[in-house]
Amino acid sequence: MDNNNQAHLIEGCRNNDSLSQMQLYDLYSKAMFNTAYNFIKDDDVAQDVMQEAFIKAFKKIDTYTGEASFGAWLKRIVINQSLDWLKKQKIKTVELNDEVTYLPNDDPWEVESEISMSVIYKCIEALPLKCKNVVKLYLLEGYDHQEVAQILQISEVSSRSQLSRGKSKLKELLIHENYES
Repeated sequence: MDNNNQAHLIEGCRNNDSLSQMQLYDLYSKAMFNTAYNFIKDDDVAQDVMQEAFIKAFKKIDTYTGEASFGAWLKRIVINQSLDWLKKQKIKTVELNDEVTYLPNDDPWEVESEISMSVIYKCIEALPLKCKNVVKLYLLEGYDHQEVAQILQISEVSSRSQLSRGKSKLKELLIHENYES
């Protein structure tokens, strides 16, 4: 869909046009479900969280300024809705330690190509809770440290340190997984 048609749909949503809302939903629902599922790991709950995020987005569509793409704006709402759901489940997501003595550089990080994505996702889920969300936001969703810090309401230093710890632990898990295969 080109930008003019999307802008037309967004304008329709601002005017509470249900057809425009349904078309935007159809356009983005699969990607937003995948984002919610990345955090929730339950089809039904991820579907509910995603739908609640769409409702919230349509109610707050007037706050969309167009500075970022609509998809990026909506994805942030879905992620926040997912994190809110996790918090309601009594899962503490942001008690992070701000003390860091060494931060490695942020060179691209790669794993062996013969490791399947399902194994990588399984290993990410096995990470300690304190760094799992940072790893997901940074490595899977593509956010930078400033955005991760903003989303999780932590410092950038915490984001970097939790990513570093998460990547180290993830490497260990992947190596262990590779030996067991």
